[in-house]
Amino acid sequence: MGEETNVFYRNPFADYPMVARGEGIYLVDTKGKRYMDACGGAVVSSIGHSVREVVEALKTQLDSCEFAHTSQFTNRPQEALAGLLAELAPGGLNHAYFVSGGSEAVESAIKMARAYWVQMGRPEKWMVIGREQSYHGNTLGALAAGGNPWRRAIYEPMLYQRPRVAPCYCYRCPFKKDPAHCAIECADDLERAILEVGPEKISAFIAEPVVGATAGALVPHDGYFRRIREICDRYDVLLIADEVMTGMGRTGKWFAMRHWGVVPDMLCVAKGLAAGYVPIGATLVHDRIVDTFTNRRNVFQHGHTYMGHPLAAAAGVAVINYIKEHNLVDKSAKMGEELLRRLHEHLDDHPHVGDIRGKGLFAGVEFVADRATREPFEPELGFKQLVGEAAFKLGLIIYPMAGTIDGRRGDHVLIAPPFIITKAQIGRLVELLHKAIDKACDTLRAAGKLK
Repeated sequence: MGEETNVFYRNPFADYPMVARGEGIYLVDTKGKRYMDACGGAVVSSIGHSVREVVEALKTQLDSCEFAHTSQFTNRPQEALAGLLAELAPGGLNHAYFVSGGSEAVESAIKMARAYWVQMGRPEKWMVIGREQSYHGNTLGALAAGGNPWRRAIYEPMLYQRPRVAPCYCYRCPFKKDPAHCAIECADDLERAILEVGPEKISAFIAEPVVGATAGALVPHDGYFRRIREICDRYDVLLIADEVMTGMGRTGKWFAMRHWGVVPDMLCVAKGLAAGYVPIGATLVHDRIVDTFTNRRNVFQHGHTYMGHPLAAAAGVAVINYIKEHNLVDKSAKMGEELLRRLHEHLDDHPHVGDIRGKGLFAGVEFVADRATREPFEPELGFKQLVGEAAFKLGLIIYPMAGTIDGRRGDHVLIAPPFIITKAQIGRLVELLHKAIDKACDTLRAAGKLK
């Protein structure tokens, strides 16, 4: 910005333009430059910017009540939103515990799993197992459950230690298997970890249905979550689905777990829940877990000041109604097919694109230095940053990440535009992305770091 500021920025060395307004799938800065929001910020803006119906719903709610603490009152938007989520969620997830974002939703689920087993007379069950190369949030409990070394590194002394299991990463299968003929060893790795620690200690297993930020839209084998559900049931382990990114239509169904017909015990949702209009998250909880508290007349010892906030809940109701009215979940599925088709069409033969994957409007492109060996770029080259910066200059906002393979090596970008995107806009998105990748390669060649 080139001005004095009192903001503690996410990156104090970056130069941030000032956003002026949003228009559909575009953001516009104060200099008038338009940017295609091809990642919804951080996979948040699912219905686009400045949707009148949502803005009006927020104004209407402000005219009645802006805040009432949920230890003292409930409110109509909260009740309505919980009802809508119960209708849309996989069977039995009929209760919504509202919070302000994804990390809080995951933190709540982890603590609820512990509280559940205490209620059941099994207080020794406390440990949550996650996967390598996973990310579930930045609060300490959520960070401990995640398996991304880069995000954990400086906080490692503060995080509890527990086993992690192999990711579903077919392009770089940790078991060196062909995905078409594998025995889903990555799912069976959960059983290994449970038995290694002892099932009597494990409270829950947490996983993203489609891995987002850390590995770039990794889609599991079709039988993966069915096997995971069987293992969890066998050893009395709760299954937590982290749908903070994938929930609310992003993958072409309201919830990604519906692709495989598997019902988790808890499901975390946030980003797309109010599509960025107001911060909100929720932990959806199965009836049988809620019943352990109500039947014993016990309170879940947890809570946040802004849980069930009337304004946030009103935004959530308006967003869900807008998605329903405009059939945007189906559109996410159809436009997702178009996006993947265009990405393959443009980039399948690119010498530095290794893999293209995704589900619905949630796609990942993984980069490599060598397609034949799948060798990644050296981390010091900062390839993902070069692609992201080149795209931004071209007026395209994407979600670039490094550490795809192990938290240090590997580069990818996430593509997750609003569901209202058109075929023509997808075409433009992919053209700009192709140009950005080529510009990043040209930068490395000019520096003598790429042939």
